[in-house]
Amino acid sequence: MSIKSGFVTLAVEDGTTMQCYIAEPESGTGTHPGLLVFQEAFGVNHHIRDVADRFAAQGYVAIAPELFHRTAPVGFEGGYTDFPSVMSHIQATNAATIEADSKAAYNWLQDNPLVQKKNIASIGYCMGGRASFIANTALPLKAAVSYYGGGIAPDLIKKADSLSAPMLFFWGGLDKHIPKEQIDAVMAALTAANKPYINTVISYADHAFFCDARPAYNEQAAHESWGLTLAFLKEKLK
Repeated sequence: MSIKSGFVTLAVEDGTTMQCYIAEPESGTGTHPGLLVFQEAFGVNHHIRDVADRFAAQGYVAIAPELFHRTAPVGFEGGYTDFPSVMSHIQATNAATIEADSKAAYNWLQDNPLVQKKNIASIGYCMGGRASFIANTALPLKAAVSYYGGGIAPDLIKKADSLSAPMLFFWGGLDKHIPKEQIDAVMAALTAANKPYINTVISYADHAFFCDARPAYNEQAAHESWGLTLAFLKEKLK
């Protein structure tokens, strides 16, 4: 499916403005599900834009908000080998800022005539996996996907009762950043809250296994998780 892409600037409820990358099927192809695509710690960079493009080619209207817009310049991209340079931006984000940014992006999808208003989901990678969880507690989503979302446990799992949609989780079995105890805590919280979820641990994958721009990229795990993600979204966004 052919797509078109570009950028929009949105007003956020806290008075800030936020650039977002958008990718959507070409007009004339009917209406489509909407998808919030949440960045890694390195900004809405080439990889995240490519992910949004890939979803657009699958028939989604995708929007990737720049979660660092309060502290970083428009279009900020951090270097994969220079994690300290992104730390100040990560530390300036929290559940409240992510929730506000999610709402702004969600409202843009709601106002887009190409989007099926009741068929909106979220997906995120690394810190974006945490953002996808937060969005699912704040918005009436139909599905949410979290790839190796660090920091959901211990604090955010207190919000498990507020999850609105089924969640699909991916974790790398070799990931030393997110210990098994944290994964178990997330699953226990969702089970206790009686929330539907699918938990997928890929034993041979490390943190960031989906990002083909990083050394941890695992082609097999990326392809398998991509297929599972598409199947999950197709089932939930009927």
